[in-house]
Amino acid sequence: MNEKLYNRRLRKFFKRPENLKLILLSTLKSIGKPKIFCVGRNKTGTTSMKKAFNELGLIVGSQLVGELLLLDWAKRDFRRIYLLCRTGQAFQDIPFSLPYTFQALDQRFPGSKFILSVRDTPQQWYQSLANFHARLWGSGHIPTSEDLKEARYIFKGRPYQGNRLIYHCPPDDPYNKEVLIAHYKAHNKAVIDYFKHRPDDLLVLNVAGKGAYDKLCDFLGKPRVGRDFPHELKTEDIPVRKPKTN
Repeated sequence: MNEKLYNRRLRKFFKRPENLKLILLSTLKSIGKPKIFCVGRNKTGTTSMKKAFNELGLIVGSQLVGELLLLDWAKRDFRRIYLLCRTGQAFQDIPFSLPYTFQALDQRFPGSKFILSVRDTPQQWYQSLANFHARLWGSGHIPTSEDLKEARYIFKGRPYQGNRLIYHCPPDDPYNKEVLIAHYKAHNKAVIDYFKHRPDDLLVLNVAGKGAYDKLCDFLGKPRVGRDFPHELKTEDIPVRKPKTN
């Protein structure tokens, strides 16, 4: 992606008075408060996690701004990501859900809490991701590279850019099952290995598990709310077709 265009989109977002006002307000409210980072991969219940953060009274950082910083993450340039972290207390989704980010944040914000959200199995995660993207960009099929290039999310072709920057699938097979599952497993292992001698700083959580909400409350030192996470649409249960062929 053209870097000038990338920076222009960022400036356009921050020039909008309503966006700037919201970010400044959340920044002021977040001063002196510890950081909480959900570092589980997308499609592991991160939307449910965001809702839980809100219900627990935490100031949740802007997901859109985080996604606008994808190219910064790809270059492992965390300077603007650090600035984003000043605007809230709890964060999830891109770039927080991606490899390498959690190490940088741990060093920059010592004393933070990290949550690794997971699915029952890697296969379940893959199915959820593939089905969700099939609904969005593939008309019910697992999207092809051409589908992703034509898809609009933030801007035209962004889904393709994200796939190329995050995964290492063959260009003609952007949802290669073996590659994606290996990516998911490697990310989870890296997080767990990194915190293996600091059990108080990491919670591995399956939001669909029994008592998951209470485990989250205990980890964050928040009063128990006495119920489980809100149910989200389970995209792995939606039928999906293989990529289209000519």
